[in-house]
Amino acid sequence: MSSAMNSEWGKWEVVIGLEIHAQLATRSKIFSGASTAYGAEPNTQTSVVDIALPGVLPVLNKEAVHMAVKFGMAIDAEVADRSVFARKNYFYPDLPKGYQISQFDLPIVGLGSIDIELENGDKKTIGVTRAHLEEDAGKSLHEDYAGMTGIDLNRAGTPLLEIVSEPDMRSAKEAVAYMKKIHTLVQYIGICDGNMQEGSFRCDANVSVRPAGQEEYGTRAELKNINSFRFVERAINIEVERQIDLIEDGGEVVQETRLYDSVKNETRSMRSKEEANDYRYFPDPDLLPVMITEEYRQQVRAELPELPEQKQQRYIDELSLSAYDAGVITASLALSSYFDTVAEKTGDAKLSANWITGELSARLNREEIEIDKAPVDAEAFAQLLSRISDNTISGKIAKDVLDAMWEGEGSADDVIESKGLKQITDTGAIEAFVDEVIANNPSQFEELKGGKDKMMGFFVGQVMKMSKGKANPAQVNELIRSKMK
Repeated sequence: MSSAMNSEWGKWEVVIGLEIHAQLATRSKIFSGASTAYGAEPNTQTSVVDIALPGVLPVLNKEAVHMAVKFGMAIDAEVADRSVFARKNYFYPDLPKGYQISQFDLPIVGLGSIDIELENGDKKTIGVTRAHLEEDAGKSLHEDYAGMTGIDLNRAGTPLLEIVSEPDMRSAKEAVAYMKKIHTLVQYIGICDGNMQEGSFRCDANVSVRPAGQEEYGTRAELKNINSFRFVERAINIEVERQIDLIEDGGEVVQETRLYDSVKNETRSMRSKEEANDYRYFPDPDLLPVMITEEYRQQVRAELPELPEQKQQRYIDELSLSAYDAGVITASLALSSYFDTVAEKTGDAKLSANWITGELSARLNREEIEIDKAPVDAEAFAQLLSRISDNTISGKIAKDVLDAMWEGEGSADDVIESKGLKQITDTGAIEAFVDEVIANNPSQFEELKGGKDKMMGFFVGQVMKMSKGKANPAQVNELIRSKMK
């Protein structure tokens, strides 16, 4: 157990496992030809299979199998020669058949692992127990029905890959790091769009506590359907506090399913957790076993794109980026694509990385938006950085230009022109400013010449102020130093 954990939870150790549901990016459902597109009117994307009319038969979507194998190859997991679909029996209004088609004892993907980076920079390996294919259920709608519930079956039959971890995480932050790593990976390999707002990527968290040093696991509670990294961290920490308080007050944790209420920031009981045998799993008689050959596995492995860790290392080796910058940029497929465009257009990978991880990321974080929603696209951003490189503007003025671009005032060149921000690089003009500042501050200049280096900042600042920030700072420094001789 880490020292950080000791200080946070005292004598208790936290044990966390995640079940991540990634919606596969197929155009049709896993057992029918109905569309998986998001946002359609309720019940307009359902087929006779999805609504379970008598006598209809499921037909497996080959692309869903391909995507599951791709995930298995990406995490160096076992991909089963033979996997079987099973019926998971339970009654719920949005499950028309009365059972969900899933995989139970013979999943398509077996043991694998994912490496995460801890806050102190250390690496930790999290085991992946399995990843299995299954269909999603429909959605119950409780609003606007005056005490009744509406059922939308558009999601029914949407293909999911459920990725089940080992209980290897020991803090909410580790759980978030693992979830983010999976989130990045499934987007890189093109099997899930990762859109958490639309429910394409969500998780259930199994949380328990035990006295530090104890081998036996404590009783776990399952937190259902959490669809943001921030909420996962909050929900786990709240649940850990609840369990510790309960035990220390003489109570016992019961195995149950709980919901996280983000408004009240609390977890509350949903239902007692059914054991697996309550679902009465048995092989689905309508679906043949899925047979995967070694040849097919290797074919899929050969299709894998450059994975996040490979890209991170390439950025370090070939572009001389710092490990930090390379890690930040490759953590998001969209951000790394943005960086690739900017670096190519500017021909300066380090400048591009500095501005993307600095000024650009700060604005994205402040407005809580993703890179694909940024009002300044990669080509426009590259033009801005090129104007720093060619000395049209200084880095300081570039921040003001970016602000204007962010507000929709035009391209970098438009803003520079309209606001008259072009940097002064004429040596004669800058020298005139320098001479005037020295003439106005003779005693300070003597101090500078006498070895008081701090005064250099004062003089550069005065010249920049006089030139309204337009003087080239490097030339200002050079000219002041020449006057000291």
